[in-house]
Amino acid sequence: MKKTLVSALTTALVVGAASTTFAAANPFSDVPADHWAYDAVTQLAADGVIEGYGDTTFQGDKSITRYEMAQMVAKAMAKTDVSAADKAMIDKLAAEFADELNNLGVRVSNLEKHADMVKWTGKVEYTYKSTRVDNNVNSDRRRVNNDDYVFRLEPTAEVNDHWDVHARLDATGEMSEDSTTEVKLKRAWAQGNYKNFTVKLGKQALYTNEHGLVFDETFSGANLEFGKDLKATLLAGRISADQYTTDDYFGAAYAPSGTIAEHKSIGDTDTANFQGINLQYAGASKLYGGLGYYHLNSDAFKTASYAKGADEDNANIWTANLGYRFDGKNALWGSYANNTTADYDDDAWQVQYDYGNYVPANKGSWGAYAAYRSMGQNASLCGTYDGVLQGTKGWEIGAQYAVFKNVGLLVKYADGKSIGDGHYDFNRLFGRVELFF
Repeated sequence: MKKTLVSALTTALVVGAASTTFAAANPFSDVPADHWAYDAVTQLAADGVIEGYGDTTFQGDKSITRYEMAQMVAKAMAKTDVSAADKAMIDKLAAEFADELNNLGVRVSNLEKHADMVKWTGKVEYTYKSTRVDNNVNSDRRRVNNDDYVFRLEPTAEVNDHWDVHARLDATGEMSEDSTTEVKLKRAWAQGNYKNFTVKLGKQALYTNEHGLVFDETFSGANLEFGKDLKATLLAGRISADQYTTDDYFGAAYAPSGTIAEHKSIGDTDTANFQGINLQYAGASKLYGGLGYYHLNSDAFKTASYAKGADEDNANIWTANLGYRFDGKNALWGSYANNTTADYDDDAWQVQYDYGNYVPANKGSWGAYAAYRSMGQNASLCGTYDGVLQGTKGWEIGAQYAVFKNVGLLVKYADGKSIGDGHYDFNRLFGRVELFF
């Protein structure tokens, strides 16, 4: 960061007043009267926002640290006679240097929200999936290719110092068929943020602590989170049946035996009542982990392939996860889930090694992983399954790369077979381009 950024700051703060009067004398020998930022530098020095280097120099082209910049922002924050536009500029700068300002004892946690009452973010995804299935029962082979896209908008609006509201709108379509859909409201929730306590109310994301092994979907209800390093999360609400009873990917001949996927039509309208609790440690230690429990009640579970006798309408799932961060780039983790009510495909687990640090906003950043997953469908009810599918088990490898700022490329490959009677082998190629804004 160059000192010229300070000149931009001083100009933004005082250029409006520069046309009226400047009575302060120039304290810097290296800022001549004909310099373009002379008035701004002089006024800010008089206001105590900048001090120079103690040897009568300003050194406007010298590199400065974030800490030095934060000191100047803190002094600018103390000014009270500024315009609304200048106040907005100060708030945005304070949000950028929040960590440094907090170290200086300046509270800025809410400034970013106040700078813009409503914010819009979003992304565009283009996804390609090619899945090959070899049926071991009748020697049939099938390949399914999909090209689809998602256009997503995610507005956030401030209500007050503690509460804001969020939403997500998606438009999806198949590129190969040139199909489109109307924009659908996928999520809408209110969120209250307090010290060591967060509450979410409404239709919201449900991504559970075991890296999405059990749930990576949406539910309608309440989410209460307590604690700092050791966090407790309470969940209660309803989950649509089309999320926990999945479509058969390859036709009836390929449906994994002993799973509710074979009988999806039974549960199409049977929305589940849902409760859950999580305990998760994720402090400064390199080691992290936690435990979870989820209960669902729905007639969708009344199938002979879920429980013997087809008279069970509950799911009771216990989970555990454990991980270790070796450093900023290397991590190893695993998770396990067991449905104590189901009689078939009642457990799911995964182990994954991560390398790198993919951040879409940082051009050139990348990451890669290798994993083994066993996705028993009556335990992994609606988990993440872009590679290894629900009702199957196998190896998966993948990589992510930020081609440009906010433009990412994701690739993964999975190879495995169905769980249970072993009806089929499969392999899957998954590719995605994602653009954030």
